Parts: sequence; structure tokens; C-alpha cells
Amino acid sequence: MAKREGTTVNIFKDHGPSGFAAFVAFVGAFVYFARDAHNFSGYVNAFIDAIVWPGIVVYHVLRVLGA
Repeated sequence: MAKREGTTVNIFKDHGPSGFAAFVAFVGAFVYFARDAHNFSGYVNAFIDAIVWPGIVVYHVLRVLGA
């Protein structure tokens, strides 16, 4: 395959460590919430809670700060 002149390829490598930290936080939150799950719906609820908890934390922090 011939390479066309004038084309560029952008490689973004800036968000790897923060993405990994977010993934580890998600897995940790899922394990925390899934400890009390006894059926499939409990695990689904734990998955949703693991996705949503950062937003809830930010909401409460802003509420305490009076924003």
C-alpha cells in the first residue's frame, strides 16, 4: 500500500496513567459494592453503582463547599 504525501498520523499517549487509575478505581468500587450481592440483579446494581459513585462524591463535595 502506497503512502500518500501530506497525510499525518497523530498518536496520543497522554491519558494512559489516568485511564489506568480510573479503571483500577472502577474495579475496586465494583468489588466493594458487589460484596453484598446475592443474585444477578445485585451484581447489576453494583456495576451501576461503581460507574456512578464518582459523580455522587463530587456532588456532595460541592454541596459541602457551598457551590
